[in-house]
Amino acid sequence: MQIPEYYNPVARDIAQALIDGFNKHYRLFRNCSRQAKTLFEAGNWQGVQQAIRDRIQFYDERVVETVGRLQHTFHAELLDDEIWQQAKLYFIGLLTNHKQPELAETFFNSVFTRMLHRDYFNNDFIFIRPAISTEYIESDPPCYRSYYPGSSSLHAVLRRMVRDFGWQRPFASLHRDLAYVLQAGKAFLGGQWPHAEANLQIQVLTSPFYRNKTAYIFGKVINGGVSYPFAIPVLHNAAGRLYLDTVLLEPWRIGVLFSFSRAYFLVEMEVPSAYVQFLRSMLPGKTKAELYTMLGLQKQGKNTFYRDFMQHLQHSNDQFVIAPGIRGLVMLVFTLPSYPYVFKLIKDVFGGPKEIDRATVKQKYRLVKRHDRVGRMSDTLEFSNVAFPTHRFTPELLEELRTQAPSMMEEGEERIVIKHLYIERRMKPLNMYLMSCDDPEKERVVRDYGLAIKELAAANIFPGDMLFKNFGVTRYGRVIFYDYDEIEYLTDCNFRRIPPAPNPEMEMSGEVWYPVARNDVFPEEFGTFLLGDPLVRKTFLKHHRDLLEPTFWQLRQQRIRAGVMEDFYPYPEEMRFVNSHAARLAGRAARQAR
Repeated sequence: MQIPEYYNPVARDIAQALIDGFNKHYRLFRNCSRQAKTLFEAGNWQGVQQAIRDRIQFYDERVVETVGRLQHTFHAELLDDEIWQQAKLYFIGLLTNHKQPELAETFFNSVFTRMLHRDYFNNDFIFIRPAISTEYIESDPPCYRSYYPGSSSLHAVLRRMVRDFGWQRPFASLHRDLAYVLQAGKAFLGGQWPHAEANLQIQVLTSPFYRNKTAYIFGKVINGGVSYPFAIPVLHNAAGRLYLDTVLLEPWRIGVLFSFSRAYFLVEMEVPSAYVQFLRSMLPGKTKAELYTMLGLQKQGKNTFYRDFMQHLQHSNDQFVIAPGIRGLVMLVFTLPSYPYVFKLIKDVFGGPKEIDRATVKQKYRLVKRHDRVGRMSDTLEFSNVAFPTHRFTPELLEELRTQAPSMMEEGEERIVIKHLYIERRMKPLNMYLMSCDDPEKERVVRDYGLAIKELAAANIFPGDMLFKNFGVTRYGRVIFYDYDEIEYLTDCNFRRIPPAPNPEMEMSGEVWYPVARNDVFPEEFGTFLLGDPLVRKTFLKHHRDLLEPTFWQLRQQRIRAGVMEDFYPYPEEMRFVNSHAARLAGRAARQAR
């Protein structure tokens, strides 16, 4: 883009300072992601988790740093509108051959809105729409590798594909594992391979995706006009050798890896938009916002989500309503029926015996953002100063906002601005789900509820309030925890057995006869609040009776303090190749699901 010579040189220098700030951010981001390969090879699982936690802070740190530079060097908050308009044009010119233009535009918006009043949010000074296309941006190496079997066997091609990742660890038996992969693929396709077209090829993303103890290979087989996506998790065995744990062939199972209830991936990407485009070709049901977020690019995910949301508002006419379910004591929750998300804001005054404040609630949500969610806690998108059309709010919701959270809103004739907001994917509250499902499904979901609590405990998370209303059921039928105002690290809790009453009268009185400290937890009490339904009680006691004993929780604490990291598999146990019949069972399950 050609910039006229008469443009203000201050605008040019501001644009350069902004691109310098972003380039520094993404250089650090890539270095952190690149380090994941070394950590995986070394089996340094604590290091992988720490890298993910550290990386979350990079963006805000660079935004603050860049704001400081602009204010100190240019007194940017005092500059007039013309200079900012010119700075944006210079900035666009600097993005012409950039590898991450969409991320740089978002960084520009973040810096600008951090300095200036939100009245600027919807004008020409920021990037409301992308100015630079992300199509066909070349990277070195390319974002994916292509393999053409030709006269070679599929086994040999897959072997070369895995070897090309260059892991400096031997495989326990790659030949055996690839045989399982081929067996599972054949079963998935109905027991026989389809006729191979002349352009049969396997495309695989160049960089593995690292999370927890696993490296994931993502790719697709293209046979003529048909494409088959796949994901292969690579793990360490007890001897430190690598092995392929399974192969995921159903798009919805692969999509679960990118759900908002899981931690972010570490992926080394020069051109992130190319990775998002490739993944969307595998998983057309996933939005760009979801994929950017799960790649660790949360700000880009938020920006893309907001653009999608504004587009949806333009093309819908239903109204925001109070979310169905039991009203929370801390959060006010509303939703738009035509949009699959809920909007949550912290009330001004908490109901009941809550002993927390707004700052504590925000800290709990930050904890979830930085913690490994093991697929059992919903991630949230956090926004400030979100404007909604006033006419899209029902009178009931408006009254709820005015009475429960007046300090969190600014109300005008045309728009309502919510000052601080969390957005989560909508789920059906577990208490409502249990009332509407049949008995077999009730048994299944109660069992999964107990598994969710156990998996959270293994990840050092105690929900605090385990009532069914604080859990939801996803579209895939998984039980997810989403109410964080009482969440604690498991190791910060003191799990106790209720001491015997000094006399029968005291026990029958219903009064507490023993001292209770702030973080004391009595698991024996859980059943009183959870197990009123006879079938729920029977199922829970059959599978999860141990949750009602302090010993279970104390043993979990011991393992966490000893540095033990548990294994979590985002797919059924029977699909794992450690089961000698896994490939056959996986194929059978896939055919039944179809």
